Amino acid sequence: MSYAEFLDRKAQSGADHGFEPIWMPRAMFDFQQAMAGHAIRKGRSALFEDCGLGKTIQGLTWSANVAMHTDKPCLYLTPLAVGAQTVAEAERFDIDGVIHSRDGATNGRVVVTNYERLHLFSPEDFGGVCCDESSILKSFAGARKQEITGFMRKTPYRLLQTATAAPNDYIELGTSSEALGYLGHMDMLNKFFKNDLNNSAQGRMRGEVIKWRLKGHAEVPFWRWVCSWARAMRKPSDLGYSDNGFALPPLHEVEHLVQSNSRAEGMLFELPAVGLKEQREERRRTVNERCAKVAELVNGTGEPALVWCHLNEEGDALESMIPDAVQVAGSDADSVKEDRLMAFAKSDARVLITKPKIGAWGLNFQHCRHVTFFPSHSFEQYYQGVRRCWRFGQRRDVKVDIVTTEGERGIMKNLQRKADQADEMFSRLVAEMNHAIALDRVNNMTKKMEVPAWL
Repeated sequence: MSYAEFLDRKAQSGADHGFEPIWMPRAMFDFQQAMAGHAIRKGRSALFEDCGLGKTIQGLTWSANVAMHTDKPCLYLTPLAVGAQTVAEAERFDIDGVIHSRDGATNGRVVVTNYERLHLFSPEDFGGVCCDESSILKSFAGARKQEITGFMRKTPYRLLQTATAAPNDYIELGTSSEALGYLGHMDMLNKFFKNDLNNSAQGRMRGEVIKWRLKGHAEVPFWRWVCSWARAMRKPSDLGYSDNGFALPPLHEVEHLVQSNSRAEGMLFELPAVGLKEQREERRRTVNERCAKVAELVNGTGEPALVWCHLNEEGDALESMIPDAVQVAGSDADSVKEDRLMAFAKSDARVLITKPKIGAWGLNFQHCRHVTFFPSHSFEQYYQGVRRCWRFGQRRDVKVDIVTTEGERGIMKNLQRKADQADEMFSRLVAEMNHAIALDRVNNMTKKMEVPAWL
């Protein structure tokens, strides 16, 4: 290892592993070209962008460039039912050679498939991998994360794309870094974070949950490190471009407090549920009341509605109460899920009932402006669920009806905390990204540092 390479490694920043862009679609906006161009030059990077800013065309452009450069196809991974939509986007923007593979076929320049079918493919067949909605990697111990990361490590070029990079905690960024081949998740924690238990074995034996926080001196270095391999954008002006055409219509969030017809055992009146066990009991005890409220809000409007639920009992009850609804359940075959999700997207079904973990990622439902939600502790599910409709390209006001009970008030407070944290993360990323861009511009105009011959 040379001394220069040693210095680069000690910096712990994302090195450049890419190449100069070969081709860009004419239909791309200037800010989309900037983001895609950066990802191509970087080679292994992440693009954290808000919903509707064109992550799909950027990812397809990156994939096409990788295929041209390596003379191998590029694998484009999507959530379930998003594959067909991605191929349609490619046709819309005249990106040739994009195929939707459900059986392991690789006879295209860009091969689009869903995460559930990854096992049908071999990494040696591809020049790169693009992961759409890459927040699927957030669980550092998850089997799906291990499968995807192991696959990506065997390809030279890698791209992650999502609007929710770390929906629950900053430490989730470590799984993205690990998938890209930079710092591993635990290496990131040890370098930038501290836990208040100090890895205490006694604390863990008592069942205490380890909570990580940024070291006092590491806050700025941490965000600059993230920006060495990632770019973030909530709107084009974050990169210095015009926001014309990318202003969102108003969002109206209305909370509906439903009274239960029965109280918890031994209780004279309703109290906020304490702990996950009580919250689950509250949710199951109030299924009929909450579903009846949703049906009241949705029935008879004649307008499309997107109904999110979490329990099988909720989905079945809602389907019986809303006559013109179609339900996508977890037990359905993947092909059935895809068909029903696309039926709603094409307005062949007025109301869609499903769970966020099934359909909250990647799909475009701008034809719909009414969303109902049973809240959970997952900010990512709420954010992504709302953003299927409230995204750039939506021309009308969007209404979100949040149906909850007195016992679930704690859930709403937790969601707000996570929303504030997500806003802070994006703000820090954008600020440090602009700092990094300014440094890049300076460095491009100055001579690269040379190591003296005597070292």
